[in-house]
Amino acid sequence: MKTVNEKISELREMKSKYSSSANQEKIQKQHSEGKLTARERLEKLFDNGFYQEIYNLVERSTTGYGMTDKEVSGDGVVDALGAVDGRLVFAVSQDFTQMGGSVGKMHAWKFCEMMRKALKNGTPFVSINDSGGARIQEPIDSLNGYGEIFYHNTLLSGVVPQIAVIAGPCAGGAAYSPALMDFIIMVKNTGKMFIAGPQVIKEATGEIISAEELGGALAQATYSGNVHFVAEDDYHAMQLTRQLLSYLPSNNTQNPPKIGDSSIDISEIPILNSIIPDDSREPYDMMQILVNAFDPNSILEVQAHFAPNIICSFARLNGRVVGVVANQPMHKFGSIDIDASDKSSSFVRFCNAFNIPIITFVDVPGFLPGIEQEFGGIIRHGAKMLFSFSACTVPKISIVVRKAYGGAYLAMNARSLGADRVAALPTAEIAVMGAEGAISVLFKNDIKKAEDPKKFRADLVDKYRIDFASPYPAAKSGLVDDVIEPSQIRQYLSVCLESLINKTELRPHKKHGLIPM
Repeated sequence: MKTVNEKISELREMKSKYSSSANQEKIQKQHSEGKLTARERLEKLFDNGFYQEIYNLVERSTTGYGMTDKEVSGDGVVDALGAVDGRLVFAVSQDFTQMGGSVGKMHAWKFCEMMRKALKNGTPFVSINDSGGARIQEPIDSLNGYGEIFYHNTLLSGVVPQIAVIAGPCAGGAAYSPALMDFIIMVKNTGKMFIAGPQVIKEATGEIISAEELGGALAQATYSGNVHFVAEDDYHAMQLTRQLLSYLPSNNTQNPPKIGDSSIDISEIPILNSIIPDDSREPYDMMQILVNAFDPNSILEVQAHFAPNIICSFARLNGRVVGVVANQPMHKFGSIDIDASDKSSSFVRFCNAFNIPIITFVDVPGFLPGIEQEFGGIIRHGAKMLFSFSACTVPKISIVVRKAYGGAYLAMNARSLGADRVAALPTAEIAVMGAEGAISVLFKNDIKKAEDPKKFRADLVDKYRIDFASPYPAAKSGLVDDVIEPSQIRQYLSVCLESLINKTELRPHKKHGLIPM
């Protein structure tokens, strides 16, 4: 019979395979490729590098096809729980040193078990992806395992925040789990994500493209919009994950974490009076308004590389977390296209699900015209914005900065879509369309008959601007609460946000709304 000390020694020997000294050759290869190991990533994620690993003695379930004598520690994935800024987080980290982090039966079970725990405990879930994909020695179990993972991603959706970090290959069906999660952080150069790789595409279509050009971080962030944040390396990816979590509640029954002493800064910001150009046709950087209106260094932009004509970001106002949606006149004059519609709608729905108030800054000349946009479904995609803001029940505040034309203005959270508070700046132009366009439609024939068509048209445009393309008619109709100076934006938002903290809004009972897809 073994003594207690012998049993303890046996346990230590069994667990030694998980230590940093084990599999040194594979670990060194991981490092040579610029990648941390599965456990090193977790150490960078959690407070003080401490986490509790569970299910670390789980082994692969199959013995066929060359697997009889193969040891796969933890079946290629590490399950961990720990604290991020003192709050509990459940995480999985795929271990590429163990059969390339391939997904087999027990690998998928461990993945799902951590999601179930996150759901039961109301805590965020983080998956760190670095896997060769499905384990071909377990084809049926692997396929079923992916299905189980997708199913649990859907169960967690809207209940706890889900963050995926792409730190290595993530190809084929494996890419759909991150796609079902709320945010994707991808590491430059080492992270790859695509359904069909370059070789498959070449054989199927004859197109030639490198893996980085097809599925690299910048490609997926810029063209497809799949990636929300681009990380320079694994260290940066973990830093971004911690930063993102600092803006999010642990679950949908809580409010996002607040920092500070609850004091409200209602001081005016004079520099805001000098950012908007005198000429309404001249672009300016909307981000300059945001960084001055919100708490210093609190802006965290989401999908910065994708659809830059609209800004989506988290920010803090007097320590409270808010979601910001703003037109960006520096790109496409701030007009809304298909990609901008999808980007903003997704962000608004996330904020609504997790009790994050939304503030919009409006400077939109309209939906982007063009055959490509029409055939691409701008009507359907634009309707997503209308649906998302209308369905949103968190506090909603709008600031009309400059242009606010037609349906695009409505899609930016107008009063008629349920905005709780709306203020306009004196530079605002609220109308169905711009003065030039309106006059061309209304007085087309009169302009042709005029002695001096150019002067006649200019006079009509000026009169239309005075009568309609200003904030005052909307204010007189109660569609705008107030017209304020740009320097008063922070003061206005601060008071509005505090007054709406206890907002409740009842909606008709239904299973769920049917957003245009």
